[in-house]
Amino acid sequence: MPDAQYLDTPQGRRIAYHRFEGTGPWLVFLGGLKSDMEGTKAIHLQEWARARGQAFLRFDYSGHGISSGTFEEGCIGDWAEDTFEAINALTSGQVLLVGSSMGGWQSLLFARDHSERVAGLVTIAAAPDFTEDGYWASFTDAQKEKLEVEGKVEIPSDYMEPYIISKRMIVDGRKQLVLRSPLDLPFPVRMLQGTADTAVSTERAVTLLEHATSPDMRLTLVKDADHRFSDGPCLGMIEDAIVDVLGEGR
Repeated sequence: MPDAQYLDTPQGRRIAYHRFEGTGPWLVFLGGLKSDMEGTKAIHLQEWARARGQAFLRFDYSGHGISSGTFEEGCIGDWAEDTFEAINALTSGQVLLVGSSMGGWQSLLFARDHSERVAGLVTIAAAPDFTEDGYWASFTDAQKEKLEVEGKVEIPSDYMEPYIISKRMIVDGRKQLVLRSPLDLPFPVRMLQGTADTAVSTERAVTLLEHATSPDMRLTLVKDADHRFSDGPCLGMIEDAIVDVLGEGR
């Protein structure tokens, strides 16, 4: 596989990416919190898109993978800027976003602000507003005090090493919320959600489904699938969702 290339953003960050040209719309994979572009879903979708001759982009947010910065310094707004700069500089025409977990939130932010660029959206265990409704809402008084005094708090993860959550991430997250105001998605949307997911609940998926407006929005619950959503059947469902959004199955 060719070495990653790098994009220098106006914000002074250096974003690592892989891309290849093909037919449109561009398929853009947006990974999850502390994930990177070498994950199972990203690599699988790249090879799937390449076999189809479809244009594809995957990248690491700042503080993730081999991009510049550290995770602890970043926040949702920084990664939204990274997403915009990568899509703006490295793709043309319309894009079909595939957002996993935090990448689902990022895809919603991009789609809300740049809907003219979006041909469709596929989310996998989308986690909009999790800094407020997940982290902050679950913090104890002691954790909130520690966040205020020390500027960060450590929380466990079922899927990797503990997360270091900064005060900046919480404060900035409140500026990026998408479930407190109208969310119009004027294109096909397919949401995939595992019932065994311990990071994002099925209730959260239903909340997003009920909140957003779209001419064609569907939620598929997959019994016993976990947050990774990356075994063979789940990867096949992601492919099917993309094909469905593109209207190829009709």
